Amino acid sequence: MLAPGKRYKNSMPEAAATAAIVLKDLEKYYPPQRSGFAAFLQPFESPTRPALKGVSFEVQQGEAVALLGANGAGKSTILRILATLLLPTRGQAFVAGHETSQDPRAVRRNLGYHAGSDQGFYPRLTGRENLLFFGQLNHLTKRDATHRIAELAETFHLGDALDQQVRTLSSGTTQRLSLARALLHKPTVLLLDEPTRSLDAIAAAEFRRFLSTVVLRNARTSLLFASHALSEIEQLAHRVAVIDQGKLIAFDTVPGLLAITCTENLEQAFLKMTGSASLFESQEPPQ
Repeated sequence: MLAPGKRYKNSMPEAAATAAIVLKDLEKYYPPQRSGFAAFLQPFESPTRPALKGVSFEVQQGEAVALLGANGAGKSTILRILATLLLPTRGQAFVAGHETSQDPRAVRRNLGYHAGSDQGFYPRLTGRENLLFFGQLNHLTKRDATHRIAELAETFHLGDALDQQVRTLSSGTTQRLSLARALLHKPTVLLLDEPTRSLDAIAAAEFRRFLSTVVLRNARTSLLFASHALSEIEQLAHRVAVIDQGKLIAFDTVPGLLAITCTENLEQAFLKMTGSASLFESQEPPQ
């Protein structure tokens, strides 16, 4: 739970005429997994393995929403569809009023995307060269990109790393560089997949404070993020979307989730909603 007196989260914004993110009956199916010779036929098989099953919710302008679920629940699939990296099988997804499958360029102009497991940098270029390149892809002038890189380098303590080849950087430093890239063009919608993965405790705390005091301040940027760190969700999220086996099973504030499950903390609430609590209750305490 939150430490006494510690509060990162801004107040819940009022609903706007157009939500920042809209998911309508979103479904995603993949072809069945195959091995051996049968794997060569996989791209031609009908998609029958469900990843998302009719997920619908909205993220308001200036709101921070967390995706909470076990590995394989569908959290990353939602983020990748919104980032225009995947096409939904059925349903619709909108970012800043633009449908992801019909107008992906407009979507990408409005969002920043960071996945903790996939940085996508050019390893032989320096951190600065990479950020300048991605800044130009986001229609920043060299002058604006240079100024923005300096700001983010100070925020994420990247000064020494900017002029080193990315392949020589540690995983934590590369992670911070990827976060800087996602924020380079000041997006109105920010998608983060396990944003503090590989960050040490101090860097993770600084990043959470940066999100609250800079990115989410004045309700100009909307945030949808997936995280396994329950304290991070409690600190940042206005509402939590609980995903279980591809289905949205709850969408409420943390106090709201505790109330409907009659539990004391978010961990207990999650285990109860997903039917996992009995697995732990049945275990005998250690002697």
